[in-house]
Amino acid sequence: MPTPAKGPRLGGGAAHERLMLANLSAALFEHKRITTTVTKAKRLKPYAERLVTFAKRGDLASRRRVLGLISNKGVVHELFTDIAQAVENRDGGYTRITKIGNRKGDNAPMAVIELVLEPVSAKQAVVAEATSAAQRDADKKDAEKAEAAPVAETEAAEAEVAETEAAETEAAEAEVAETEEAPAAEEAPAESEKDAK
Repeated sequence: MPTPAKGPRLGGGAAHERLMLANLSAALFEHKRITTTVTKAKRLKPYAERLVTFAKRGDLASRRRVLGLISNKGVVHELFTDIAQAVENRDGGYTRITKIGNRKGDNAPMAVIELVLEPVSAKQAVVAEATSAAQRDADKKDAEKAEAAPVAETEAAEAEVAETEAAETEAAEAEVAETEEAPAAEEAPAESEKDAK
C-alpha cells in the first residue's frame, strides 16, 4: 500500500482510512467513475492503481491479496476480468481526476475520479503494432535459420559421404585397371620373343 501522506488522515484513524479507501475503490471499480472530494480522490488514485496492477498480474496470489482489501467478490471478479483486460496495454495511469468545482453545502472542492478504459492513443498503438511485427519477423527468420542449419549440415554430410564413395570407387577402378594392364604388358614381350625366334 502506498505510504500515507503526512498530516491528518481522512477518517478518525488509520483503520478507518483504510476502510474508506477500500470502499471508494470498490465503488470506482463497480461504477467506473465516482464523484468525491479532491483530497479523497488524490488519496484514492495510487491505492486504486495498485489494485489494478494486481489485477493485471491475474494470478491467484494477487486475487487473494485484492480480496483481502475489497470484500465484494463480484467487484473483484469484474476488476480481474473486465478492467484488467481493458488496460492490459497501458503501462500506468489507470485513473483520471477531473476537478468539477465546489460542493454547494460546505463549499468543499469536488472532483470526479474515473478509470481510463479507452485504448492507448492511436500513435502508440501503431508503434506497438510495428514493434510486435518486427519482433515476429525476427523470430520467423531465426526459426528459418534454425530449420535450415540441420538441413545444410545433413546435405554437407551427404556430400562428404558421396565424395568419399566416389574417391574409393575411383581408387578401386584404378587398381583394377592396373591389374588388367600388368598381365597384358607381360604377354606382349612374350609374343615378341616368339616372333623373334
